Parts: sequence; structure tokens; C-alpha cells
Amino acid sequence: MRRLVALCLLGLSLSFGLSEEAAAQRPSRAAETFRLEPQRPGETDVYILSFGLWGPQSVFESEARGAARVLEGTFASNGRSIVRSNTKRRAGANAATLMAASRAVGRVLDPGQDVALVVLTSHGAPEGLGLVGPREAGVLTPRDVGALLDASGARYRILIVSACYSGVFADALADPRTLVITAAAADRSSFGCRDGATWTYFGDAFFNQSLRSERRLDAAFAKARNLVTQREKREGFEPSNPQIAGGALVLEHLAKR
Repeated sequence: MRRLVALCLLGLSLSFGLSEEAAAQRPSRAAETFRLEPQRPGETDVYILSFGLWGPQSVFESEARGAARVLEGTFASNGRSIVRSNTKRRAGANAATLMAASRAVGRVLDPGQDVALVVLTSHGAPEGLGLVGPREAGVLTPRDVGALLDASGARYRILIVSACYSGVFADALADPRTLVITAAAADRSSFGCRDGATWTYFGDAFFNQSLRSERRLDAAFAKARNLVTQREKREGFEPSNPQIAGGALVLEHLAKR
């Protein structure tokens, strides 16, 4: 199923181009609805953006919501998260909304002190992530996601991508100030995208299990990677080989909280 969907994504010729200039030309009422607690002077606040991008299957909306809840608890970020998803009937996470949400975070955080954390969950292909709503379909490329991170203005950034082939984002975007965690290597599928499920395999292992007991992201990732690999081997799947890259300065910064 995942390989079939990935091949379908290859046929989508539209890339959303989430540059600041392009986003500014797209009307959006979503920015007016975002409500975020202000930055606390002297504190390192973590602002969370969690998006379920593939509307035809409810697992991605469920995972985006669940990931945000767990991360809010991990980083004491209640009131500092935005969660939006596409569904079969609602375009809650279109290209304009994603950029508007990131800019909304940028208006309240301290760019040199706070952390912007973006979660993206969808089907994936080597070109990027599927962004599919009732009236919009396309591919969110690493360049698009880089623009999304940049729009927050944050010096310290975290990107977590749950999708097939999501390692392409680690290859393209990881650096000392950008921690990238992905559900799969750039050449591997990930699993668990059944409609009606609560989590994908990686989402369950990382958010639902590991982060509830381990607050360091790198340690939680190591635990989740083992859990995912064991499950995939047990069920006869080729291991997805989740990735973690970059972020040395981010992890150091968070350790001081």
C-alpha cells in the first residue's frame, strides 16, 4: 500500500513552493485564528506546529493530534502549539495555513532563545510529502519545508517527519541548529498508515511510547528505532531505518532548560 501511494505521488506535478513571497500572495484567514501564549522572558519555550497532511486517511490527523499532546507534556508547551490536519472533508492543513502558522509562531517566540518544533505526518515519496485535501493535492518538498522552518524565525529548530522516504528531509535540512528526525531512510518505506489507526508504527514507537518516559529527543529516538525495527522484523517488513541528523546545538540548548 505504501509503495503504491508513493508511486502515485510521483505523478503529482504540483509542488507548493512555500516561499515567503509565494505565501504572501495566497489569501488565508487561518492566521487570525491562531492563539498562542507569549514567550516567557528568561525561559526556553518550545512552540509546536503539528500537521496531518494526507486527508483521505484519518491516521494522519490522529497522529498529528497525538504527537502535539505528547510534546506539550514533554516540553511544558500548553498554549504554545498549533495543530491542523486535512481530512476527507476539510482542508485544515493547506499550503497557506502551514506558512501562516509558522509566521504566527514567529510573531511570539524569542528567535534567539525559543525552539520551533514542526511535526509532519503523511504519505511520502523520494520527492517529498503528499499534501492532500478535498480540493488540493501536491508534494511538499524539502525546499518547501525549509521555507516553513525559516518562516518561524527561530534559531533553534526541530523537524519530525513520519512518512515513507522521509530521510530525504534529514539529508537536505539537518544542520547544527536544525534537528531532523524521520520515520524512514531516504530509500525506505515506513508502515502503519491504516485508515482508522491511531498511530503509524513510528508515531506509536516515538511519541506514544518512548517520549512518555524519555524526555531527551535523541534518547527517545534511539528507543523508538529499536521498537520499530523489532516490530517490522516480527511482521516481515523490510526495516524502515529511521533517521536522526543534525541538531547538536539544539540538544545542548534544550538540556539547559
